Amino acid sequence: MIDSHHHLWDPTRRAYPWMSGDALAPIRRPYTVGDLRAVTTAAGVHATVLAQTVPDQAETEEFLATAAAEPLVAGVVGWVDLAAPDVADRLARLGELGPLVGIRHQVEDEPDPDWLLRPEILRGLTAVGDAGLVYDLLVGPAQLAAARQVAERLPEVRLVLDHAAKPGIAAGDWQPWADDVAALAAHDNVHCKLSGLVTEADWREWQVGHLRRYADHVFASFGPSRVMFGSDWPVCELAAAYEVVLDAAVSLTGGLSDPERLEVFEHTAKRTYRLG
Repeated sequence: MIDSHHHLWDPTRRAYPWMSGDALAPIRRPYTVGDLRAVTTAAGVHATVLAQTVPDQAETEEFLATAAAEPLVAGVVGWVDLAAPDVADRLARLGELGPLVGIRHQVEDEPDPDWLLRPEILRGLTAVGDAGLVYDLLVGPAQLAAARQVAERLPEVRLVLDHAAKPGIAAGDWQPWADDVAALAAHDNVHCKLSGLVTEADWREWQVGHLRRYADHVFASFGPSRVMFGSDWPVCELAAAYEVVLDAAVSLTGGLSDPERLEVFEHTAKRTYRLG
């Protein structure tokens, strides 16, 4: 099993602006490789993809050093300034430090819903593709239209939609998220993570049944061969422990065949991120 999406952080060493507020206090503590090893070993996970948490290239460099020393971490989705004139050189230098497999940016926090379509960003995304890397789309429903245009304009770039674009599960929101996800999935270069759904539901009252409609739509839109499991640990701990998130994913894939479930829990991530 491969966990295609998790984080590590240490609030005693670095600021995480998105982690402010009382609601996130339960996870405002260091999460180490040792913690990761403990939860994944118990779950039967043999490889993971470590994702960036802040727009800071120094964090990416640290993550790459961590991955180079820790066999469990098979790849890093890092951060680089996509608008930098020397973005291609920066990507090349990062790739020399460890198993860099992708890049992402907190697009969901950008005030401009069309941030992805800025000429300098499209140029940076092209450089990501040219480097053989994936671009992770950390977007919400408001940025899905722009994400679809990126998929159209840059068909050679492998894109991965994080957390199914964060549908409003707690509020029961469906449209326009459902149509926009289906439109994005129509592009073969886009994949999707079955991740982050528990924290889009009611943290205290959620049940697997609350997630099922959204997960089913993801499978219907992308097909199992373009969907990959991700825990979104330790963010998930706001709503559920690692093993509970995994159990939910197993339940949500219950209608798939064994080969299709193997795609979701291992092969899609291995193929998309080109994990060794």
